[in-house]
Amino acid sequence: MHESSLTTIGVYGWTLETFLDARRRAGVTRLLDVRQRRGVRGPEYAWANSKRLQAALAEAGIEYRHHPELAPTTELRHVQYREDDRLGVGKRSRTELAPEYRHRYTAEILDVADLDSVAEEVAGTTATLLCVERDPEACHRSLIAERLEAEYGVKVTHLRP
Repeated sequence: MHESSLTTIGVYGWTLETFLDARRRAGVTRLLDVRQRRGVRGPEYAWANSKRLQAALAEAGIEYRHHPELAPTTELRHVQYREDDRLGVGKRSRTELAPEYRHRYTAEILDVADLDSVAEEVAGTTATLLCVERDPEACHRSLIAERLEAEYGVKVTHLRP
């Protein structure tokens, strides 16, 4: 396998312009969208809704691929929402994943996903994992990145606004 590097990025905290600039500076040529629902509420983040984002990426010369098999299920998202409610934090202010969510996401999604094919997509390029949360510690993309780093030697960098 060729040298592989992977960045991760969320939607929150970026504008389309700063998002694309971060991608350009990191040398990203392929974006792997790991969201279940590829839309974001509110006009501030309308640029990240799937069709608009794909058009902007195409114009910037960045390949787009959706990986719904890596997205958390609705049930898993509700596990995290319950913990957020218990802690009194909102999705946009969350700083970490609930232990139950981490465990279940790993067992139910990561352990059964075909990460060989994802690693092949990342091989020899600079790709990025996209989800919504600003901080990787608060998002399942960090769990995917950790697994790719541990099992495939992919170098990971988390991009933040």
